[in-house]
Amino acid sequence: MDQLAAMRSFVRVVEAGGFSEAARQLDLAVSSVTRQVNALEARLNTQLLNRSTRSITLTPQGHKYYDKAVQILQDIEAANLSVLEQGDIPRGILRASLPVAFGRIHIAPLLGKFLAQYPEVKLDLRLSDGLANLVEEDLDLVIRIGNLDRSSDRLILHKVASHTRLVCGSPVYFEQHGFPTHPDDLIHHNCLYFTYATGDEIWRFKRYQEVCEIKVSGSLSVNNSEVLRQACLDGVGLILMPTWLIGEDIQAGRLQAVLTDFQFHPQANLDTGIYALYLPNRRHSLRVQIFIDFLMQHLSNLS
Repeated sequence: MDQLAAMRSFVRVVEAGGFSEAARQLDLAVSSVTRQVNALEARLNTQLLNRSTRSITLTPQGHKYYDKAVQILQDIEAANLSVLEQGDIPRGILRASLPVAFGRIHIAPLLGKFLAQYPEVKLDLRLSDGLANLVEEDLDLVIRIGNLDRSSDRLILHKVASHTRLVCGSPVYFEQHGFPTHPDDLIHHNCLYFTYATGDEIWRFKRYQEVCEIKVSGSLSVNNSEVLRQACLDGVGLILMPTWLIGEDIQAGRLQAVLTDFQFHPQANLDTGIYALYLPNRRHSLRVQIFIDFLMQHLSNLS
């Protein structure tokens, strides 16, 4: 038995929540993953997993072994990185996931400069508005904006830039429908909203001690922020978008911001930053650190 391979399979089964999904992520047959985990339990003479037709759970001994196995695998990855990135020259492939609009507007213009500055680094970038899985997709880091979900708890994060969102509309829209002066007024407006997974139909505002939660509705919901921006420019309705996307439109008068005396997303558990996140085993990766430092340097004035 290859104990290291069996350990990887065991950890992936736990994190994937089952043998079938773990096998898919590892690009192995389900029977192969099952055989590796069974062999591991036989070698340890201990049951690590409780198996049922509906779920996989850790036994008390499985919890202990999982924690140690994760640390061992992370240490191995860190050891590999320490050899691959000897000295002060970053090299190798950096795999990162970026939100689509943010990546196109703010990261793409920086890539030439980054690659010229670090010629021995190769970038493998995936643009997606989904929540990328660092383990499953073998990513070095992800860029996430706004609310960080619970899956981020095990990750190391660095704030890259600020993130402020505003409600805005086109002059044509306001001529036809008037201006909202309070969040409650939004229920009478055509609010266009971004949807992905849980959606974004509840807009939350705070002004001093006043907190408002508004369930908005409208004629368009889409999982691409640039489509929403264009619809708003065309006078279709109101949007709640980050200033890094619509700031120039506001300055040029193409869009007008409203409800600016309210703060959006006041809850403490909802963050308003743009973050780079990575697994602990990438803590000492020079490629990861120089990429984050580069972004922080060039996006420091982002608003």
